[in-house]
Amino acid sequence: MADDLPVNRRISIPAAELSERFSRSSGPGGQGVNTTDSRVELSFDLARSTAFPEDLRQRALDRLAHRLVDGVVTIAASEHRSQLANRQAARERLAALLAEAVRPPPPARRRTKPTRGSQQRRLAGKKRRGEVKRNRRRGDPGDD
Repeated sequence: MADDLPVNRRISIPAAELSERFSRSSGPGGQGVNTTDSRVELSFDLARSTAFPEDLRQRALDRLAHRLVDGVVTIAASEHRSQLANRQAARERLAALLAEAVRPPPPARRRTKPTRGSQQRRLAGKKRRGEVKRNRRRGDPGDD
């Protein structure tokens, strides 16, 4: 998989900036799990990457700060039995993670004022509820 990794239309990570490590997967799998290095750890040095424009790199670093170790983001994949499938899964997950991290923030919510009708309905409902509770009190309801 010595191909560049497309993240979005503007960003494609060169294959040279990705590093893969292989190890044995844990869990059930019979005899094969003890002999094949099918688990993949895909690492990408986001802090020192040349693939990202400066503004997008800073946005990604801020949003992924909790996942970074010295500016490096690591994705592990071990859900498939074959190393090739795990490599592809790790690449897809890394691309999705980075695409989400560089997405622009949503527009700020514009606060709106409640309409006069909605305010009156709210207050009328509160009055009705108060009447119901007042009528439940002990004694003659006409005592008030």
